[in-house]
Amino acid sequence: MSEPEPPSDPALLPDPLRRARALLAAHPVADGYSGLPWALRELPWCDLELGDSGVDSDLPRLRAGGVGAQFWSVHVPESLSGDRALGATLEQLDLIKHVVDDHPEGLRLARTASEAVDARHCGRIATLIGPARGAAIGDSPATLRALHDLGLCSLTLSGTSWAGPEGLSPFGEEVVRELNRLGVLPDLSGASEATAQRVLTLSRAPALFVSSGARALRDAPGNLSDALLTAIGEAKALCLVPLAAEQTGSSIREVADHLDHVRRLAGPECVGLSGMYDTPATHPEGLADSSRYPHLVAELIERDWPEEDLARLTWGNVQRALRGADFTARATRERRQQRQAAAG
Repeated sequence: MSEPEPPSDPALLPDPLRRARALLAAHPVADGYSGLPWALRELPWCDLELGDSGVDSDLPRLRAGGVGAQFWSVHVPESLSGDRALGATLEQLDLIKHVVDDHPEGLRLARTASEAVDARHCGRIATLIGPARGAAIGDSPATLRALHDLGLCSLTLSGTSWAGPEGLSPFGEEVVRELNRLGVLPDLSGASEATAQRVLTLSRAPALFVSSGARALRDAPGNLSDALLTAIGEAKALCLVPLAAEQTGSSIREVADHLDHVRRLAGPECVGLSGMYDTPATHPEGLADSSRYPHLVAELIERDWPEEDLARLTWGNVQRALRGADFTARATRERRQQRQAAAG
């Protein structure tokens, strides 16, 4: 069902919604998960510039929703493994670059916090590539490095032989160190508690949970225990709450309840948003497409979230994670160069 159109005159908007739109103009949404690349594979044709009913995230709706950046997932079906998973991932990477190139007035590729800010200042929506499934790299750090060279910003660790129910294997720990060295953010969505806790301890860069609500409010796959949410706060990681009815409920109020819960346990600097648009997920009523973010922010304004916390939720916390990944990568390379210089 389509959402009602907002009044064309901003003065006619309810005060919380008017305030939400003003806040998003200054602090746009950095959306942690979009399934648009896979959705575009399934369509014979799509007009992102003028708008297309075949997707949830065309450019008019992204602009109406105050979206300033999106992570475009290169996840592939779990039925694919080995070379087939890698091949499908490479195809999606290629598709993303073609789509961005075809829409230079609306989109710009980014892989760092500064590039995302530059895109925003130029009136473009920053497109960050990832997460990809860990299965795409197999047991090869070289494949991970090659995907990074192609622009990958985040890698999901779950669903691999080296990040299982018992935690990380020695190779899995090496993958996390290599992610840190490259500046690729580890994504722990769907990971076991043991894996998540180990990565939070091991990783020098912030880890992401790109689609995780609060298990205390809804016992759904992918949602996190209160103990893990507390650990996220201690590690200064980032929990991106999904706009997905299965995980966070069927209404805007229920999604806001999850945001309240994560903010209380992990802290306001450790919570963000994942739209989950253009995925099979069913969206809560009132959040049917990417134009509806102002309505969620208005709900939080009515709950007396301070503007500083709202700015962190929408833009600042993802920026912090990207800066942390970049800083860790630079520091790791500098230490390696110093060791090599000393050995030589």
